[in-house]
Amino acid sequence: MGFNAYRTSISWSRIFPDGEGASNEEGLQFYDDVFDEMIANGIQPVITLCHFDLPLALAEKYNGFASRKVVDLFEKYARTVFERYKDKVKYWLTFNEQNLILINPEFWGLIKGADDEGLRYQVAHNAFVAHAKATKALHEIIPDGQMAGMITYFTSYPYSPKPEDALANYKAKEILNDFYFDIFANGEYPTYISSRLKGKGIMPTFEEGDAELLKENTVDYLSISYYQSSTARATDQEGRDYEFARNPYLEATEWGWTIDPIGFRLALKDMYSRYRLPIFITENGIGVREELDENNTVEDDYRIDYVRDHIKEMKLAMEEGVDIFGYLTWGATDILSSSGQMSKRYGFIFVNRGEEDLRDLKRYKKKSFDWYKKVIETNGAEL
Repeated sequence: MGFNAYRTSISWSRIFPDGEGASNEEGLQFYDDVFDEMIANGIQPVITLCHFDLPLALAEKYNGFASRKVVDLFEKYARTVFERYKDKVKYWLTFNEQNLILINPEFWGLIKGADDEGLRYQVAHNAFVAHAKATKALHEIIPDGQMAGMITYFTSYPYSPKPEDALANYKAKEILNDFYFDIFANGEYPTYISSRLKGKGIMPTFEEGDAELLKENTVDYLSISYYQSSTARATDQEGRDYEFARNPYLEATEWGWTIDPIGFRLALKDMYSRYRLPIFITENGIGVREELDENNTVEDDYRIDYVRDHIKEMKLAMEEGVDIFGYLTWGATDILSSSGQMSKRYGFIFVNRGEEDLRDLKRYKKKSFDWYKKVIETNGAEL
């Protein structure tokens, strides 16, 4: 296809099978081989340190990032791979979609106490500290290395012109997007979060040096996944500032994800106006149930339309002054998604397997394959 960059992740468990102890040389060599093959083919690695795959032993032993021990172990893991791959990888991300931590704390190893809001914010804080420690380590070990903070961006609109809905939408954006970017880019808790948490008596515990660590180790660029938008409205539910509702003006995928390329542009413009940091889109795509046709392909014009429309809006954002230096789709081939689904297919290449039936695992080009190959060849000039 002609990829010049490819994002994947290192499995912490491959490097430290129990999350701690001695590193596993076979695991380290595995990624040497992967990165060497990529570089030999003109593909720059873009590497995530932890993509919802905390070593199970650390969840069971320490309750994941609820423990500061795991923060220190993450730093050790990060330093180990930075030292190993310092001549091969320049672009790094700490955690995949870090803003899901309050929604899905189990992705950060929280087994006990997930219903405790204060504990969830403590886990979020510990992950911010781990992120800052990794950023510090990267800049020490790979001076020209670039670290991102990465979230899945939730573009949202007020459900109606009612001021209450506009306020609900503003609060949704603060909680879901801005909180994380403000810490990644500015190195401190925004007052709209700290005042809220102090008022509820659940402000996370800062250990000595945490505030300075966050402040001194901000990111080099911002990264997002973007798939959909939503609408927010006021709610009478106790303890809730907003609730989401379907947008009647947009079509949605069979998974209920609204298709909104303009929302993508709005996200990029807002990010750059607030933070003035370069942006790398590391995920964008559409998941669809698909099967091979009689010609052993998939006529996925809907995928071509989706990616084309999003790239068009990205180009308009760049023409309006937004600094964007990379765009990657999710993904190249059909793979298991975060909840273990194979039926939700994102790739340009069909992989012949089902949810549990491995079939023959053969690969087949979808119609979108050759189209996207041309997009890469022309750097987006031909869509």
